[in-house]
Amino acid sequence: MNIDKERIETLEELQAFITAVENGSFALNHVAGIALATSNSTGEPFIVVLNDKHQPLKARLVSDFVYQNGKEIVRQGSGGFH
Repeated sequence: MNIDKERIETLEELQAFITAVENGSFALNHVAGIALATSNSTGEPFIVVLNDKHQPLKARLVSDFVYQNGKEIVRQGSGGFH
């Protein structure tokens, strides 16, 4: 999987990324979900956009803070940030 090296550092950046995915800004096809995960090889946390076959379409590194505190935002989608 190719993970963008640009890191999402804040919850606001996480929200902007999710909104961009939901609005079609990345021109991804068959988007079915977004998840937070950690790399098996490096242990680094990242966010991944998955297609309807659960294959990664786009991934970007996230800070430890975003990984720990952004789970509810990811769960709720673009409406989950207050």
